[in-house]
Amino acid sequence: MNKITDYCKNTDEWPNSWKREKRDIEVGERILRNIFIPFFRFLIEKQFTKKTIKKHTNNIWLLGGELIDRVEQEEELRTLNELELVLKFVDSRGGPYSNHIDSESEMISFDSSCKKLYKYLKSIN
Repeated sequence: MNKITDYCKNTDEWPNSWKREKRDIEVGERILRNIFIPFFRFLIEKQFTKKTIKKHTNNIWLLGGELIDRVEQEEELRTLNELELVLKFVDSRGGPYSNHIDSESEMISFDSSCKKLYKYLKSIN
């Protein structure tokens, strides 16, 4: 059976890569453990292609960084649980604006992953 590490080898390092300050790591770990990893397992169970899963994991890594940036900008966001935080910025139209996206095709890809994550979260909640 395929494992998440078959598609993305360093997810355990993601919270550290997103942090602006030490306390961001805990927020990032909760998002990763409770939202992103179950989503990746879902994609694997649904037998999406390796290329598609890699695209989604790359985009979701970017989303995690954007969420931590928002938490840094708006302190009250730290009081939200991980599901509330993700759903504040991800919906049926896509994800948040990112300064790290350089082209329309990258934005379309990012929004596609965010929409898929949103649909998954709505299906389990």
